[in-house]
Amino acid sequence: MDAIVKNFPPRPEQGVKPAQNTAHLDRPVTDRPSREEAEAAVRTLLRWAGDDPDREGLIETPQRVAKAYRELFSGYDQCPAEELGRTFEEVAGYDDMVLLKDVSFHSHCEHHMVPIIGKAHVAYLPAGRVVGLSKIARVVDIFARRLQTQEALTAQIASTIQDVLEPRGVAVLIEAEHMCMSMRGIQKQGSTTLTTTFTGAFKTQPEEQVRFMTMLRDPRNR
Repeated sequence: MDAIVKNFPPRPEQGVKPAQNTAHLDRPVTDRPSREEAEAAVRTLLRWAGDDPDREGLIETPQRVAKAYRELFSGYDQCPAEELGRTFEEVAGYDDMVLLKDVSFHSHCEHHMVPIIGKAHVAYLPAGRVVGLSKIARVVDIFARRLQTQEALTAQIASTIQDVLEPRGVAVLIEAEHMCMSMRGIQKQGSTTLTTTFTGAFKTQPEEQVRFMTMLRDPRNR
């Protein structure tokens, strides 16, 4: 039997509203400068780097950078909660773990504005309804396309899924390389940072954490 698709718009009690702990669910509002101002800022940075913004190879760089920034940071124009609004109720009674592994992403460190490159692993325990797998990947992508710390990114993904879907629990593990460590400062290439966030049953029942990690690391699931 085909699954029954229902739309579940975010309800106020689900936390999809401006609040101290749920502000990450909303589209950020900011006074963007004009494109001309952004391009002028890039010209200034080119001069700060020690180059001539008027030389042939750099003449169009400010326009290219401004355009690239709108793509790289497009997460500021999107609401991750909206991606989870369409859910499936008829799943033949399935209520066990749903695990989406190896969701690749690229983000930018909010301290140095250099890339963070990694993978996110996201699991949840359904409570009567499930969401399309691509929607979880979209949530990861939207948050990643903002200035981030890995710790905040991990927590935002988990809390958004928990607040909107209201499952029995959410588990998120992110492993990533930070270019602010690889390209500058201590310059340790290849080092990986792991962060986790657990909610609900994953937080209160250690066996669920163990099961999540076992499924994640089992080579048969690669």
